[in-house]
Amino acid sequence: MITNKTIDLLNTDYASGEVILIDKEKGKSSFNIIYRIRKIVNVKKVGHAGTLDPAATGLLIVCVGKKTKEIYKYQDLNKIYSGTIELGKQTPSMDGETEFIEEKDFSYVSYEMIEEARKSFLGEIKQIPPMYSALKQNGKRLYKLARKGVEVERKPREITIYDFEITRIELPEIDFKIRCSKGTYIRVIANDFGEKLNCGGYLKLLRREAIGEFKVDDAITVDELREMNKILES
Repeated sequence: MITNKTIDLLNTDYASGEVILIDKEKGKSSFNIIYRIRKIVNVKKVGHAGTLDPAATGLLIVCVGKKTKEIYKYQDLNKIYSGTIELGKQTPSMDGETEFIEEKDFSYVSYEMIEEARKSFLGEIKQIPPMYSALKQNGKRLYKLARKGVEVERKPREITIYDFEITRIELPEIDFKIRCSKGTYIRVIANDFGEKLNCGGYLKLLRREAIGEFKVDDAITVDELREMNKILES
């Protein structure tokens, strides 16, 4: 269904360059989204300004045509995420993409403990990138090594958590909203949050709400883009 937020794209010359805000669906990789958009707009040069894991949903900034030269402008912007941490369980990937490896009691966790854990993440902190990530080491993607059961040393990275709000507590689930710097792995925060509470935790749900001033509320789905393009061709 074409909505008001898609009207501005109806007269777009994609090859000349365009920035499209996409609301990524669950279960699709960022690469898959780019592949589908490339076919829809019939332009080879299409890229995105920040990967979302397949299980995550939300804002993906897509640059088309000559605008791909400006991707770097969006990559450095702060991000806002919302999601759910489930306590008492851990997975190798720190989210729901892999099987549970350990389950612990979480019944002793109090609101005060959750608040103390939350505050410990605020400001500049160091974060070790997860093995299940697209980062390369010696030319190999870390997630490919992880799937083979290989773990390599990763250097901590400095990131900044500007805001960390707990929006719902219904144990074992904790809902949150985070505003953070580029390069932040929310999966790692979920895992480390559980570690601080001594019961473990993993990222159950994740949605990217904003990148800089760009909001997911202004985004369209790939299906909406496809429908809009059919109107252009008719």
